[in-house]
Amino acid sequence: MTLSNDAFRQAISETRAKWGWFLALGVLLLIFGVIAFGNLVIATVASVYLVGWLMLMAGIIEIIHAFGVKSWGRFFYWLLSGLLYAVAGFFAFYNPLLASAVLTFMLAIALVASGLLRLWVGWEHRAESGSGWIIAAGIVTLLVGILIAMRWPANSLWVLGLFLAIDLIFQGWTFIAFGLGLKASGRASS
Repeated sequence: MTLSNDAFRQAISETRAKWGWFLALGVLLLIFGVIAFGNLVIATVASVYLVGWLMLMAGIIEIIHAFGVKSWGRFFYWLLSGLLYAVAGFFAFYNPLLASAVLTFMLAIALVASGLLRLWVGWEHRAESGSGWIIAAGIVTLLVGILIAMRWPANSLWVLGLFLAIDLIFQGWTFIAFGLGLKASGRASS
């Protein structure tokens, strides 16, 4: 399904009219990012609570789904899966510092694996333009993963909070730039 030119122009016009909301959201995210940088331990605990809440909700949904399954084998599979998710979510609330250590270690493993994959893809396509950027991204990702793993578990008190703070700040600046861009394009099209 495609939008007609008139519908597309109307959607863009309506989005331009809301440029202030994008700007406000960006400022709010930027403020939250600075606050997170101010106390990385609290930001880490907040991110663990968010993951715990999501796992707890997913577990409850899977347990409910288990009772709608027709066969006993699948019932027990969904029930066990839901119980494991719910227990993991509860565990994140019960001991957020230990949960942050587990999540930080998983992050380190994921970064190392992602870095190695990027290096391999970049190397396989080294004859193509831009492959150097893929290799560079792979090296940086691999090094960050190794650095996190080398300092684990001592760094698990602040690493997740640091990632959250950086993400909030980048998202904030992105929405600010987008909102100001919409405002400028609205003046230019008038």
